[in-house]
This record gives sequence, structure tokens and C-alpha cells, in this order.
Amino acid sequence: MTQTMKYEADRDADFARWATSQTGGENLRHCIQCGVCSATCPLSLYMDYTPRRLINLAREGFKKEVLSSFTIWLCASCYACRVECPKQIQVTDIMYALKRRAIQEGVYPSRFPIPVLAKEFGRMIFMWGRVNETLLVIDLFLRTNWFKFLSMTGLGLNLMRTGRMSFLPEHIQRKEELRKILDSLDAQDKQEKKEVAR
Repeated sequence: MTQTMKYEADRDADFARWATSQTGGENLRHCIQCGVCSATCPLSLYMDYTPRRLINLAREGFKKEVLSSFTIWLCASCYACRVECPKQIQVTDIMYALKRRAIQEGVYPSRFPIPVLAKEFGRMIFMWGRVNETLLVIDLFLRTNWFKFLSMTGLGLNLMRTGRMSFLPEHIQRKEELRKILDSLDAQDKQEKKEVAR
């Protein structure tokens, strides 16, 4: 992997402030860059930036590198980094916040399935209170990999024929109440971001 020189002009101070204000990011400035998080991460070999480097990039405000990286999407939420961190930095929580921000700004890696899956999952929960696996998988493959969709069609039809998957979405009762809760949480999140921006 080639190393790229980062310059002061590439920094986004607002992003750095946002990263340290998120749940789990309170101790971000206390990171001593010991690398224990990267050493304990079972997926760090596959990441473009190790968790240690990503933490450093986030706290210094290199927004583009952080939000467009594969690292935040490859985090398996195993919490090994969090358990071992000598400064109690909640790396997994920071990864979740960065994922949400990348989805909101639409800057995740193109044709990468995980952000599409997360976005569609959230949309289905908001609409029906449940996830329809058939529609979720179809949407995922159509947006990310047409050839995979064609190769999986036979399996999907067999699952539907045997009753394992259905086209019809299930609804929860009182889904309007769930929407109010989700809207309330979204409004609360926006209010907190405004307060941080001041």
C-alpha cells in the first residue's frame, strides 16, 4: 500500500470536531497511537486503513479519506479493539458513527454492498417495521452487482417456492408509533449536531 502525504489544507476542522463529539469519540484525542486496536482487529489485514490510522485521520479531520475508506464498512463489531484499548476509546462506536455519516453524505465506496444494505435495511424498518429478505436481496444485487443477481435467481426462486422467502412484506402492528419514535430520534440527532456546530 502506498502512503500519501497529508497536508494541513486537506483537513476539515468541523469534521474533526464532529468526530470527537460523537458517542464513543469523547476520548479520541487521548489516543496514543499504540496500535493495539489494529493488532487485535481480525479484519485489519483487509482494511485500507488500520483502525489506528483511521482514528488518527478522523481526529485530525481528514474527512474524505475516512468516509470513503473500506475500513469503516469492514468493521465486524467484535469489540476486540474496545476491550484492549488502554485509553478506553470506543472504536466500534466511532465506526458506527462514521458509517452513518458516510451514508448521509453518500460518499461510501461505489458499488460496495454494505452501505446499500444498511440504507435499505433502515428504509424497510421505517416503512414496515420489518425487513423483507427477498426485496432486500434483490435491491442489493440490482444496485451493486447485476451478474450476481442473475446467478442467484435460481436459488431465490427455489427459496420462494419452498416458502423460505416471500415477496410480500410483513408489517408490524402500530408501525406509525415506530415511525414517530424513529423520527423523534432523528430530530434529536439533528438537534445535537446543531449544538455541536455552534
